Amino acid sequence: MTSRSSAREPGCGGSRTGAAGRAACRLVATAGVIVVSVLAVSGCSVGPDFKRPSLWSPSAWLPHSHELAGNQPVSMTSTVDPAPPDPHWWDVFHDPELSALEARAAQTNLNVRLATVRLAESRAQLHITGADQYPTLTGTGSYMRTQVSEKLVQRGLQDGLGGISGGIGNGAGAGLGSLGGLLGGTGVSSSTLSGLQQSAGSIKVPPFDIYEDGIDASYELDLWGRVRREVESAQATVEASVEDRRSMLIAQLAEVARDYMMLRGDQAILAILVANQKTAEGSLTLSHQRFVGGLTTELDVDNAKAQLETTTAQIPSQEQQVSQAVNALSLLLGEPPQALRSELLTNAPLPPIPPLVPVGVPSELARRRPDIREAEAQLHAATASVGVAVAAFYPKVTLTGALNFQTLSLRDLAFWSSVAYNVGPSISLPIFQGGRLRGELLLNKARQQEAAINYQQTVLTAWHDVDNALAAYAAEQRRYGQLAQSVGSAQRALSLAQQQYLHGLQSFLNVLDAERTLLSSQQQLATSAEAEAANLVQLYTALGGGWETTFPVADATTTPGLKG
Repeated sequence: MTSRSSAREPGCGGSRTGAAGRAACRLVATAGVIVVSVLAVSGCSVGPDFKRPSLWSPSAWLPHSHELAGNQPVSMTSTVDPAPPDPHWWDVFHDPELSALEARAAQTNLNVRLATVRLAESRAQLHITGADQYPTLTGTGSYMRTQVSEKLVQRGLQDGLGGISGGIGNGAGAGLGSLGGLLGGTGVSSSTLSGLQQSAGSIKVPPFDIYEDGIDASYELDLWGRVRREVESAQATVEASVEDRRSMLIAQLAEVARDYMMLRGDQAILAILVANQKTAEGSLTLSHQRFVGGLTTELDVDNAKAQLETTTAQIPSQEQQVSQAVNALSLLLGEPPQALRSELLTNAPLPPIPPLVPVGVPSELARRRPDIREAEAQLHAATASVGVAVAAFYPKVTLTGALNFQTLSLRDLAFWSSVAYNVGPSISLPIFQGGRLRGELLLNKARQQEAAINYQQTVLTAWHDVDNALAAYAAEQRRYGQLAQSVGSAQRALSLAQQQYLHGLQSFLNVLDAERTLLSSQQQLATSAEAEAANLVQLYTALGGGWETTFPVADATTTPGLKG
C-alpha cells in the first residue's frame, strides 16, 4: 500500500517535502513556458486572404419612365425618385390591411422560421469550430475493486520455487520479487510471503481497491493558421446564413404583397361581373318590353338572355379565384385554409400606386440586396477553406499532458506522493497520403473559383432584375392609361347603343357588342391595375429593400412563434 505522510504537503507556493510535488511544479512551469512561447511566435495563416471584390454599378437607373411610345411623350402617373427607399416599402400603398399582413407574415411565416432555425444551426457550428482554438481539459476519475486470480498467484510462486530448486537464485528472486510487489500492495506481510513456498497451493490474495483521479489536457498549436482559417470560414458561413434568411424574408413579404394585390384585383373583377350582370338584366328587361309591345322579335330576347347567362357563368369561377387568393395569404401567414376569410372577403379597392417611388442610387444596391451579400460571404468562406487545405500539408503539433493521483486508499488521494503525470508535444507530418491532400486543395480552389463566378452571376442578375422591373413598371403604366381611355369609350358606346335601340335606330346586336366590349375593357383595366401594383412590388423586391432595420434576427431557439 502506498505510504502516507504524517501531514499534508503544501502546494507549489511553499516548501515541498516530496519529489513528486517538486516535479509537478516543474511540469506546470514548463508547460506554461511552452504555451506562451508558441503563442508568441504563432500567428501566421497560410493560404490566400479574402479581399472584397469590387462592384460595378451604372451611374444612374435606366430611364424607363421617360421612354417614348409612338415617338410621343408618355404621361406617367408614377415615376422613380433617387431618394432612399423605405424599408417598410409596403407602406407606400397606404393600405392598413396590407401593412398588418406584412407584420404578421414576418413573425409567423414558416419559411422565414425555417431559415431562422438554419441560421441558428450555422451559429452552433461556429461554436463547435471555434472550440478548436482553445485547450481541452478533461477531468477523470475511476475506482476499481480488484481480485487477483489464484492461478496467477500459484504460477508466480511456482516460477519462484522452480528457480530455487534449479539452483537459479536470480530467477527465484525475480519471481518472488514480482509476486511480492503484487502481494505487498495488498497488505500481505513478509513473513507470510516467506511461508508461501510450503503452502503454494493454498494462498489466496484478498481483493483490494484502486482509486485514481486527474486532469487530461490537449492543445493544438495553430502554427500555420489551420484552425483560424476554419473559424474564418465558419464565420463567413454564418454571414451567408444571415443573408439567406433576409432573402427569404424579402421573398415572403413580397409574396404577401403580390397575393394581396391579386386578391383585391380578383375582387374588383368580381364586382365588374356583378355590375355587368345587372346591366345584362336591364337589357333583357328592355328587350322583353319591346317584344311585348311588338317593336322587336323574340330573337332580341333570346340574345339578351344568352348575354346575361354568359356573364353570370363567369361569377362562380371568379369567386373561386378570390377564395384561392385568401388561402394563399393564409398559407403565407402559417394559418389553416380560410382562416382569413372573415378578414379579407370584405371588398376593398386595389391600393393605388404612389406618384413617386423612391428607389435610391445604384451604388447602394449591393449593400441592400441580400443575395449579393450572401454570395460575397460564400466567396469568403470558400477562400478561407483554401487556407485550411494548404495548412494540411504542414506538421500538426499538439501539446498534451495529464496530472493524475493514483493510490490504493481513498484518503491518500490528497497527498502529492500519489501524483503521476506526463507532458510533452506530439508532432504528425503527412508523408504519403496517396494524393488526398493535393486533391482536397484542388477541390477547394475549384470551389473558390465557383464562388467567384457565382458572385459575378448574382451581381449581373441583380442589375437585370432591377432593369426588368423598371421596364415592366413603366410599360404597365402606359398600358393602364390606354385601357382607362378604352373603358371610357366603351361606356359611352354602350350608352349610345342603348339609347338608339330604345328609339328603334339600331338593332339589339349593337347593344350586345357594346356590353361585351365594355366588360372586356373593364376586366383588362382591373387586371392592368393589379399588374401595375404587382410590378411595383417586384421593383422593390429587385431593389432588395425590406430588411435593413425591419424585423431583425431574433433568438432562433425560441420555438414556436419564432420572431423576425
